[in-house]
Amino acid sequence: MSTIADIQPFAEAVRANVARVIVGKHAAIDLLLTALLCGGHVLIEDVPGVGKTMLARALAISLGLSFRRLQCTPDLLPNDVVGVSIYDQRTSEFVFHPGPIFANVLLADEINRATPRTQSALLEAMGESQVTVDGITHLLAPPFLVLATQNPVEFEGTFPLPEAQLDRFLLRVRMGYPRPDEELALLKALEGAHPIGDLQPVADGATLPALQRAIWRVHMADSLRDYLVRLAEASRSHPDLSLGLSPRATLALFRAAQAYAALAGRDYVIPDDIKALCAPVLAHRLLLRPESALRGRNAELVLQNLLHDTELQLEEQEVP
Repeated sequence: MSTIADIQPFAEAVRANVARVIVGKHAAIDLLLTALLCGGHVLIEDVPGVGKTMLARALAISLGLSFRRLQCTPDLLPNDVVGVSIYDQRTSEFVFHPGPIFANVLLADEINRATPRTQSALLEAMGESQVTVDGITHLLAPPFLVLATQNPVEFEGTFPLPEAQLDRFLLRVRMGYPRPDEELALLKALEGAHPIGDLQPVADGATLPALQRAIWRVHMADSLRDYLVRLAEASRSHPDLSLGLSPRATLALFRAAQAYAALAGRDYVIPDDIKALCAPVLAHRLLLRPESALRGRNAELVLQNLLHDTELQLEEQEVP
């Protein structure tokens, strides 16, 4: 049985291996590891060419997991995602042919270019780790992680993700451009063959379910739990928001903070864990009022106000 102490060496091995391919993006790698330990899914929102696909591939290879890439386009159908039943004349029966969703790590590239009908094909899989085709339910083998990407600067021919689907993503990650020294290191690393070609597994992905259960034992003080609930309550009545945080969002921040603490080698959550995760876990779940958006407000600014206005009182005896 895995323990909290097993998580940090696991994470360090994966982090170092992925860093051979993705230069300088330690925060993004840690957020993906956080999602892995929570069994959650990640929306990577950034401009083309910053390494979103390579990050997903490197993570899957490092864990020895199966990886499939799904290029989302307007003509992509739900059956292209989950699979289809085809009639076999030899047996006079319908045989199910699994789609690309039957993988441990699924990269849904440019997810907002798929139609809402196709986007919704991912909802059951992301929420319940199963798909239903022709009335038959097929379970997805654990671990199962969806990494979806979208371009935040190009909207022609896209279909914005509905709030119900955005709420299924544990985290939204923005990689950003590398610093000049990181880009120089990248050019040096790519003088010859791409390092992804030589990447080998450094951890056993089959141990992930046990590690995911181990983070349940990370302690969170009662005052921090109360803080999460008061943040959610404040968002639901905030004048700039037409949609505040759901109970799923509160639970997502709770679980992500446990995983983040375990990655740091701790068996307890501190306030800084929550503050570091607020924007990646919560910002994409908030819906601004149109008049607030016109005034230049955004979800990140509203979250900063919520964190500033919601008082945190951590009692000394609650810290292990």
